Amino acid sequence: MTKQALEASLKKLLVQKPIDKITINDLTTDCGISRMSFYYHFKDIYDLVEWVCVEDGKRALQGKRTYDTWQEGILQIFEAVLENKPFILNVYRSISREKIENYLYKLTFDLIAAVVDEKCVGSGITKEDKEFIAEFYKFGFVGIMLEWIGRGMKEDYEEIVRKLSIMLHGSIANSISNFEQMK
Repeated sequence: MTKQALEASLKKLLVQKPIDKITINDLTTDCGISRMSFYYHFKDIYDLVEWVCVEDGKRALQGKRTYDTWQEGILQIFEAVLENKPFILNVYRSISREKIENYLYKLTFDLIAAVVDEKCVGSGITKEDKEFIAEFYKFGFVGIMLEWIGRGMKEDYEEIVRKLSIMLHGSIANSISNFEQMK
């Protein structure tokens, strides 16, 4: 509950001021806990930011890590980012932009790796090749999402996901097939 209270305080404060102006004292005062309680859970504010990103991502992707549902998973990632627009834009434009990128890379890789694993059952493709396929698609998805965030999240994300779906229709399966043929 303390972590959720700190998350709520961080998101509330990020609407009011940039992350580099928020102090641990601001957070602990806002949610009525001691500094010691903060440090029990997090080493610094950026550790809290990373935790918030990961938790939001887990909620966004629940049950959407299959070949049939990956588009819904990507759509939910966009929705989670949009729901937290002030938080994401503030963190993205601050010195911790790397945290948003790393969060998106991890979240997207986990989604795509699950899809690749599902499509590779019985294929004999090595773990390294599966990871390579997932890494390739991860960079494409995250690059598009980072551009969307950088432009202020103004474009219709559902249209972006629709275009991704059209472009990628069958391509993950095709990539797996190409790796199988190289063996």
